[in-house]
Amino acid sequence: MKRFIFFVYLVANVVLSSELYFIEPKDGQVVEKTFVVKFGLKDFGVAPAGYDINNTGHHHLLIDVELPDLKKPIPADSNHLHFGGGQTEALLTLSPGEHKLRLLMGNYLHIPHEKPLISKEITIIVKN
Repeated sequence: MKRFIFFVYLVANVVLSSELYFIEPKDGQVVEKTFVVKFGLKDFGVAPAGYDINNTGHHHLLIDVELPDLKKPIPADSNHLHFGGGQTEALLTLSPGEHKLRLLMGNYLHIPHEKPLISKEITIIVKN
């Protein structure tokens, strides 16, 4: 029984301490039109879409949009980029100017987890 309680404690703390963040670019950074975005993830796993594995998901990059409905699949369009292959970085090209970026983890069906993993929104400036 003590082992079971300890296991539940460990699983709960892994989920509670999970964090999603940008490694790069940094908030406020000025970037070229084409730049690398690197996703950071702490205490959670990455798995391709379609693989139903506990405490894993895949990245979605939100560009210049508000958070979608967290109970439905994340839209797939030019403002909601899916990395269903389990990618942890991407080469991105954006128009010049200011852009807001945010990361959102989705489960195997592209739906945010019950306790959503959402990064802090960052602002970047793309050079002319």
